[in-house]
Amino acid sequence: MLKKTLFQLHWFFGITAGLVLALMGITGAAVSFQDEILRALNPSVLSVAKRDAGVLPPAELVRKLEASEGKHVSMLWVETDSGTAARVFFTPPPGERRGQMRYFDPYTGDYMGDAVGQDVFGFLLQLHRFLAMGDTGRQITGACTLILLFFCLSGLYLRWPRQVANWRVWLTLDWRKKGRSFNWDLHSVFGTWCLLFYLLAALTGLSWSYEWYNQGLNKLLSDAPQNERMRKRGPPPAGPTPEANYAAIWSSIYSSAGPDLSAYNIRMPAVAGQPATVFYLLKNSPHDRALNQINLDPATGAVKSHERYASKSLKAQLLTSLYALHTGSYFGLVGRIILTISALCMPLFFITGWLLYLDRRRKKRQVRDARERLSANHSHAPAWLIGFASQSGFAEQLAWQTAGQLQAAGLPVNVQPLGSVSQDQLRQSENVLFVVSTFGDGEAPDSARGFERSVLGQDLSLKGLNYSVLALGDRQYQHFCGFARRLHFWLTNQGGTPLFAPVEVDSGDTHALQHWQQQLGQLTGHAPTAAWPSAQYENCSLKQRTLLNPGSVGSAVYLLELSVPSGQRWTAGDLVEILPRNGSRAIAQFLAGLGLAGSESVLIDGLAHTLDQALATRQLPDNRAHLVGLHAQALVNALAPLGMREYSIASIPSDGVLELIVRQERHPDGTLGLGSGWLTEHAALGSSISLRLRRNSGFHLPDAPAPLILLGNGTGLAGLRSLLKARIADGQQRNWLLFGERTIAHDYLCQDELQGWLASGDLALLDLAFSRDQEEKIYVQDRLRESADVLRRWLTDGAAIYVCGSLQGMAAGVDQVLHEVLGSEAVERLIEQGRYRRDVY
Repeated sequence: MLKKTLFQLHWFFGITAGLVLALMGITGAAVSFQDEILRALNPSVLSVAKRDAGVLPPAELVRKLEASEGKHVSMLWVETDSGTAARVFFTPPPGERRGQMRYFDPYTGDYMGDAVGQDVFGFLLQLHRFLAMGDTGRQITGACTLILLFFCLSGLYLRWPRQVANWRVWLTLDWRKKGRSFNWDLHSVFGTWCLLFYLLAALTGLSWSYEWYNQGLNKLLSDAPQNERMRKRGPPPAGPTPEANYAAIWSSIYSSAGPDLSAYNIRMPAVAGQPATVFYLLKNSPHDRALNQINLDPATGAVKSHERYASKSLKAQLLTSLYALHTGSYFGLVGRIILTISALCMPLFFITGWLLYLDRRRKKRQVRDARERLSANHSHAPAWLIGFASQSGFAEQLAWQTAGQLQAAGLPVNVQPLGSVSQDQLRQSENVLFVVSTFGDGEAPDSARGFERSVLGQDLSLKGLNYSVLALGDRQYQHFCGFARRLHFWLTNQGGTPLFAPVEVDSGDTHALQHWQQQLGQLTGHAPTAAWPSAQYENCSLKQRTLLNPGSVGSAVYLLELSVPSGQRWTAGDLVEILPRNGSRAIAQFLAGLGLAGSESVLIDGLAHTLDQALATRQLPDNRAHLVGLHAQALVNALAPLGMREYSIASIPSDGVLELIVRQERHPDGTLGLGSGWLTEHAALGSSISLRLRRNSGFHLPDAPAPLILLGNGTGLAGLRSLLKARIADGQQRNWLLFGERTIAHDYLCQDELQGWLASGDLALLDLAFSRDQEEKIYVQDRLRESADVLRRWLTDGAAIYVCGSLQGMAAGVDQVLHEVLGSEAVERLIEQGRYRRDVY
């Protein structure tokens, strides 16, 4: 709770006070080298020729300056042995705090003229300190400086890694990252680099913003707080002008400082009766603000007090050096450069903070808009209930498209996940459409397991219920559409009346979906205007292919980089549908003996292709006897198109590439599987890959931040990797990954990346199970069982579980361990709460 609160405050202050801090940083950096810049711009004004005779004494200088200007001198700043012009301030007019300032040659007393750019730097200093708004601006900059302290401390807490002693975790930037991930790295890593300097600048800068802070520093650091000179603001007090004996003053200065005097600053009191103050530097002073102070009688030069910098305690020296600490000159030229660079970086945090905030807003907006919204229901007729049960998001998509067709016919609709449909809703509904997929070999999708347990196991009277079922499945499984068939059987037994026979869809068969649309059209009397739109396949370029498990005894696993489809974005956990192609070798073997040339021309959907190109997109049967004697076009017409292959996306949009992790599948005869063979071997780098994105809402991250437990094996790392990348980009580090493969030496997929996340603290825990590295095989589910106490603790903290990988073995084993450790009721509760999600195959 504390971390979440600090995070909310951190970004809120960042997008509000950040602009002021950025302005303060830029202006502070600009004035930090003011003297050097002004000297470069005004060499004839601010530089003087050194003379062997030395600078004139104060008495002669004041006499010449007052005679030329006709005003009384109030302050004199002279460097005794340099080529830099001296400065004089005259007594201010009534009601003003500071009078006119002029540059002069300390060797002759002659005026040097006005410096170009002086007013600009004066304005920049006003912006830096008060936003050029007087006391109101002072309060704003003071508050923002306090917020800068909060940024430093809260930012340190929010990014505190587990491996705190690893300097790479704190200070290295991964330049390979893109988008949000790179912005987060810029914000956090550069923030760590600048942390100490910002703390120093803020803790010293507050002295100019708040009198209470200044007084507190004096009490805390001064050797004699009761005598410490306090900063006074406002115009000087009115009264008679004091008399000054500059010869006596100079005598006291020289006798106090000695021959090592480097510079002096005489400040005359505003009215008679007050002491004059002299600050002076010695040639061996450690920095330009290591000032010694003399308080003396301006009329006689009698010294009232003398404070030497070298005689002070360290804390009192720090108090005297407050400005030098603020600008970095306390640490010499290197310190000034570092503080200046840090100040110039201040806008970086404002910009990256806003980019992170806008990205977070965009993601929340995408979550709100992810589900298609139907127009308001103005009808008084009972709504048609549409319940969907989806494992990969396809059934949910079809449910909303079904709702759209009904609404186009003027019927009110109510779309709900099947898991939230209650017994009472079924009793009270007149018309219900079920759009349900079957998961694995006849199982209900995870989100509908609670419905099957609590509703399908009950006896209900549904005699007034009219229903129909759209069943999604895959005929390669023995129990094709098993869950949908059980649902249909139960509804019939409870007295429900089928509106029409269940429509079973094999792997997204478009003809079956059109039949469903036509049946709905007959029910509503409103024929569908067109087949439901589906995302079109786009051609993307295969940019890179990297072998992830060289030397492995298992099949090769590749990390593939594809160009991002134009204008397309996806959410972590989504899928991609790839249209594979037959390799040239397979096509040549198929054509052998058919008497046809691959260069012959054929038509597909009215477009001309060579026979080779056409066969690349068709299923090539092993038995060709029925195809012998066909001409090229008839051959193409007789062959069914290749089906798509589905893969978990292993990257996030901000990476700038669409990445997949694909294992080569080999048939008993040694030939490669169609999809994996096309992607990992047959498709050349730079060649075109046909794909389309598919939303997989059942595997998206939770809407609210929560700890994440991710379990997977082999290429199941792909889906988990995208989730981890999204979490890391969002600054959420409570992630626990349990990953399994064969051997650590050859099958540790994405090892550098995972170890880097562990080192940076983006992975709180990483448990590995390499089954072949010991005599007794150890799998992911075994690691989970060993960490049962940690599992319970994380779940108590609200963690969600995500499983990606093989259904047989790993996913089934994990499910069994969860039931053993937590109990069946607790597991079902996690499923119903959306805290146990699976993307398995």
